Amino acid sequence: MARKKGLGKGLDALFEDNSTSVSGQGTELIKISEIEPNKNQPRRDFDQAALEQLADSIREHGVIQPLVLRPIGTGGYQIVAGERRYRASRMAGLSEVPAVIRELSDTETMEIALIENLQREDLNPVEEALGYQELMNQYGFTQDAVSKSVGKSRPAIANSLRLLNLPDEVIRYVKSGDLSAGHARAILALENPDEMVALAEKTVKEGLNVRAVEKLAKKKPKETTEEKSQAPEFVPKDKFLSEMKLALTSALGRKIEIEKGKKKSRLVIEFYDDKDLAELAERLTGDGFSS
Repeated sequence: MARKKGLGKGLDALFEDNSTSVSGQGTELIKISEIEPNKNQPRRDFDQAALEQLADSIREHGVIQPLVLRPIGTGGYQIVAGERRYRASRMAGLSEVPAVIRELSDTETMEIALIENLQREDLNPVEEALGYQELMNQYGFTQDAVSKSVGKSRPAIANSLRLLNLPDEVIRYVKSGDLSAGHARAILALENPDEMVALAEKTVKEGLNVRAVEKLAKKKPKETTEEKSQAPEFVPKDKFLSEMKLALTSALGRKIEIEKGKKKSRLVIEFYDDKDLAELAERLTGDGFSS
């Protein structure tokens, strides 16, 4: 299995173990009845047809790559990596599977499960974002720590987390694969949830590409005369503002808006929760706000 850069030494070594064959050193056969899934597994959706194909392969060749398990208090084992293989093995009628047993903390278990799925590209964009959110909310990771753990850039983590701001109806389209992450990010340019849902439905119905969705999301509804009189008079963004927006977005890894008025202007910086705000304040001031 190809490994992402940025994994810690311990996790990297574990993936070396997890890439060995059944006959590899350190594996042992464990009864399936003694194994239980991890309820915090980042992957929530398993394609039934793909599982049946894997089960057929396991019936013919056996489980080539061992599961990674950790002991639990009940005397059995919890899956750290390999739930898809576990499910397919049950479908194939196996009574035991090869496994590597490791003593791991909850945090390490979550990291490894997320990393394995990301490397295999098994997660849909929403599952990926929820995995990052779980590391941050449950285990106290910052976006920088998540970035280093999974070997992805900070902006990529921030952009992934933004998808969780979508309305539930749009999230369902992303999870089902009807909308890509690119479609979803384009739809996020709209501020009104109803408009987001309407654009998502139009995109799915008409099969629009990402560029077309981006153009539609930039179109603003025509303002009434009353709305125009009450709205602040913003001048068009010039090249300097565009460059500043790009620079700030790159440096802070989050959505930036600059609205320049005739007398005063606004800088809007997006954040997700209290921890993210503390991390942002630390980056801007150099003081240690985050724990």
